[in-house]
Amino acid sequence: MRKNKFEELKNGVQEIIDLIVAKDHKSANNKLLEISDKLDELLDRSEEDEDLIEISKYQVLLNQLFQKINPEGE
Repeated sequence: MRKNKFEELKNGVQEIIDLIVAKDHKSANNKLLEISDKLDELLDRSEEDEDLIEISKYQVLLNQLFQKINPEGE
């Protein structure tokens, strides 16, 4: 089950990247919020260090994608 949850996150992140490449920033931002909510749910239920490390990697990646979608200068 653990693998399936992270696979869902991985697929969601790929979808965000694809939307950024397609310059559909509104949809990318909406998908990012959806994946962030799923990540928060996982964080609330995770107790194993291995899961927490994996979640932290996704948090960093989502923060980078957010910055790419919403640059400071705009």
